[in-house]
Amino acid sequence: MADVSEYLDDVQEYAADVNTDAVDKIVKYCGIALRNRDSSLVSTSDPEELDRVKVGFAAKKLGLSPEEADAGIQKVASRMKTSRNKSRVTFYYLLAEETGTMDKLA
Repeated sequence: MADVSEYLDDVQEYAADVNTDAVDKIVKYCGIALRNRDSSLVSTSDPEELDRVKVGFAAKKLGLSPEEADAGIQKVASRMKTSRNKSRVTFYYLLAEETGTMDKLA
């Protein structure tokens, strides 16, 4: 299992007051996907990848409608556009933050 501290610095680049418990929940949710470099990153230029984020994390964990998920994903992608390697943990954290669904991570 990945250690939360591995991801906190990256999340803090985008969010001022990071909820460590929420980061921990996301790390646990992602589980084995974080072991592989490719699956630990989100490719915002790949429509299939963004669809996986929408159908998986956004819908199942955050309870977002497809429209809410698309809007949130676009905002997060824009926010992280300067980062070549977008951490999945950071992307998911920012998606919960942007859509006001941080409470769903509890």
